[in-house]
Amino acid sequence: MATTTITLQVDTDLAQAYQSASANDQSKLQLLLNLWLRELFVRSTSLAALMDELSDKAQERGLTAEKLEEMLHWMLQKKRSNVFATT
Repeated sequence: MATTTITLQVDTDLAQAYQSASANDQSKLQLLLNLWLRELFVRSTSLAALMDELSDKAQERGLTAEKLEEMLHWMLQKKRSNVFATT
C-alpha cells in the first residue's frame, strides 16, 4: 500500500511524547491512526460517533481517560528525565 505524509496539529505535550517514542512505537501509533482514519472515512461514520465507539471499546478493555492521562504524564516524565540525563 502506498503512503503519503500528512500534517496534523496536536497539543505540544502530545507532539513531544510522540517524538520521544521509539521508532517501533511511532510505527505502531501511525498504524493505529491510519486504521482509525480509514474506519472513519470508509464507514462514513461521524467523527463523534467513531470517537465514542473507540472510547467505549477502550473502556471495555480497561483503558480509562485517567489511565491515558497517566500514560501521557509518564511519557513526558520519561522524556524529561532522559533529556536531563544526557546533558
